[in-house]
Amino acid sequence: MLHQGPEAVLSQEETATGLVSSRWKLSLIQAAVPWLERYTLSGIWRVLQRYDLKLRTASVQQYSPDPDYEPKVAYLLDCLQESAQNPETIVFLFMDEMGYYCWPEVSQIWAEATPGDAPQADRQQAKQQQWRLIGALNALTGQVDYLDNYIVGRAKVIELYQLIVERYAWASRIYIGQDNWSIHKHPEVMDALATLPVIEPVWLPTYAPWLNPIEKLWRWLRQDVLKMHRLAAQWSLLRQRVNSFLDQFSDGSSELLRYVGLAGDGKLATAIQNA
Repeated sequence: MLHQGPEAVLSQEETATGLVSSRWKLSLIQAAVPWLERYTLSGIWRVLQRYDLKLRTASVQQYSPDPDYEPKVAYLLDCLQESAQNPETIVFLFMDEMGYYCWPEVSQIWAEATPGDAPQADRQQAKQQQWRLIGALNALTGQVDYLDNYIVGRAKVIELYQLIVERYAWASRIYIGQDNWSIHKHPEVMDALATLPVIEPVWLPTYAPWLNPIEKLWRWLRQDVLKMHRLAAQWSLLRQRVNSFLDQFSDGSSELLRYVGLAGDGKLATAIQNA
């Protein structure tokens, strides 16, 4: 019942006023369940606790507007399975870009519970600056290759392609899963790809970041390095910290594969395991 909204359960008379909340409240649960009529609201709360029904944060339902979503996902899974079946000759990488600033991102932090004294993200004596990354994550090993610069555009995309070909010189085919950022399909980038026939782009559905596991690597980086850091006035040191974080995966990482969903029971991990 609780998976539905109140309007789907309460009677027409009860919802006719249009004042019913879009989410369940104790009073609405009481109105929808006859045997709770004589309970107080605190009593209803205890009943729900007894049945392990608690307030939980909702998650956003994933949705891509791409009309070719299903065939693109099917092709992605086929390429993943092919690389898992032929790891000596075929590679699958996920590629993406991210940017970060010298000012720390605000986040929760352990601190003394002093009234009116919230933790501060220190941005004093620091001019706001931005830096960018482009990286590739090996779907089978967790190896990460990346480049960084003030600007990441078509030149850096081409440079990463060339780095990948050098890094995987033994491969006969390199699949690269990537989003539909316009730079990825720029004529100069496509011309460069024509000179690197070993690389085959795998275009992900539009607005479907859950299908690009390297997005979760960026999230880990933000959580461990960028949120509430104390290096706003030490820009070069912050960039070194970011690079050191990524360098720990230069030889691959099973922990990273688990974190980003390429090991375990998710859709992408299952495709690899079933190869």
